[in-house]
Amino acid sequence: MGKHMDIARRDNLEKFKRNEPFDILVIGGGATGCGVALDAASRGLSVALVEKNDFAEGTSGRSTKLLHGGVRYLEMAVKHLDRGQYHLVRDALKERGVLLRLAPHLCHCLPLITPLYKWMEVPYILAGLKLYDLLAGSAGIGNSRLLGRSRALERFPMLHAKGLKAGVLYYDGQFNDARMSVSIALTASQHGATIANHLGVEGLNKENGKITGVLVRNGISGESWDIGARVVINATGPFADSVRRMDDPGSHPMLKASSGTHIVLDKRFAPPDTGLLIPKTEDGRVLFVLPWEGHALVGTTDEPAEVSEHPRPMEEEIDYLIHYICKYFDLQFSRSDIKSAWSGLRPLVSDPGKSDTAKLSRDHVLEESPSGLLTIAGGKWTTYRKMACDTVDHAVKKFNLAQENSCRTDSIPLTGGADFHADGGVQLAEAYEMDPTIAEHLNRAYGDQARSVVEVGEEGFGGTLAEGHPYLEAEVLWAARHEMACRAMDVLARRTPLALLDKAAAASAADRTIDIMAKELNWDSDRCREEKQLVQERLTSAI
Repeated sequence: MGKHMDIARRDNLEKFKRNEPFDILVIGGGATGCGVALDAASRGLSVALVEKNDFAEGTSGRSTKLLHGGVRYLEMAVKHLDRGQYHLVRDALKERGVLLRLAPHLCHCLPLITPLYKWMEVPYILAGLKLYDLLAGSAGIGNSRLLGRSRALERFPMLHAKGLKAGVLYYDGQFNDARMSVSIALTASQHGATIANHLGVEGLNKENGKITGVLVRNGISGESWDIGARVVINATGPFADSVRRMDDPGSHPMLKASSGTHIVLDKRFAPPDTGLLIPKTEDGRVLFVLPWEGHALVGTTDEPAEVSEHPRPMEEEIDYLIHYICKYFDLQFSRSDIKSAWSGLRPLVSDPGKSDTAKLSRDHVLEESPSGLLTIAGGKWTTYRKMACDTVDHAVKKFNLAQENSCRTDSIPLTGGADFHADGGVQLAEAYEMDPTIAEHLNRAYGDQARSVVEVGEEGFGGTLAEGHPYLEAEVLWAARHEMACRAMDVLARRTPLALLDKAAAASAADRTIDIMAKELNWDSDRCREEKQLVQERLTSAI
């Protein structure tokens, strides 16, 4: 990949310090922000992206890991004749197909079963999922069908058998959200974008009432400077209103936040190849139980929340998820089965007439302020590419930017995806005499770069980070060199998902992770102590 990313990141910081204006500066390193950077850079525009924390450290790294249209949104569209919800589902199903093609290493199809305990539910659920298939059109990934009781139990044997009438099988996409964000950022960088994480915006610079750039501060060194830009795009998710207040302290909020809490259980709670959709809880929501990274992921809740950088999963929300595990599963369960829990914030476009965040649209909104700040808000992970396209289209038109071509991100493979092969894990295991589980993980996480990661391990970093998990010491080195990882938690929670899967395992891997990064990035003893303290804080409070 050329020079090491820590060197490239230092070069990017120096480029920022020259204060030569960019066409577009993006604030926010989640899915949408990285998507905007890639879209704009691939059009030939000069692009900067700054992220206060790490890529996908917020909402984009704490999703339910599904690439989906949204079954519940479709139900709301039909019940309330809501055209906005209908278009959201249709667009998301189309984008699901695009992402499965552009990042085949990070995305895959997942069969899901909806268990039905009343015969009267069968035609309603089956018809709804058939409509879901129909909306996908040529981008469909499988046909929904009715399963008899015995077949449903065969596919998902953990289900309560008593009273089960049937099941409906349908298909959606699953992905590694944090690694997807990083891959989008890396792809944007390869197309010329200048990108830095741990670089926060402290203020907006203006001349004659128009924004001309931003004041940034390096979150690691504390150094501050200005970066100029013709257009500043606010893609900060739940924090969009705080950036809008930098522009105009009197601006009215455009977002409400809701919390989505997830818990992670041992793999015995989900078969390795099938997920579960609980179609309707007592309060009208849907829940998922999904196989993910060798574990079972359960989520999610949907409650009004205050905006914070690391939201803590609330005990009552965890209890809510446990209640449904016990209701639907024929398995003994105790709180000690929870290996990790986390909460993410959904940025929902506000409607003063709706107090229930579950009823707010996940569609996106683009706002331009009098000073020229462009804010892209709302939306969902699956539609990040369309959101980015709409945003850059608007910027080009309104600010007369000279693009070389129009949006083409539907044909740009994300880093690792261009030469990915589904059987690459088998080939990797044979070529390097490697544990097949580790080889499969590397193939799925890094795609066509997996062999390069293995070769980094030959420098003396071939061991695993934590017992019972496939993540390698080599991945820490790779993340620091090539994926802009600047802190230990960047590796433990996002370049690998270890902290989201198993907090105890992440804690056991922390010292070795810090040791490897310290040697690679020349950390002193004070920095190492700071990193250890930060890891402890994140693992004991909120990831």
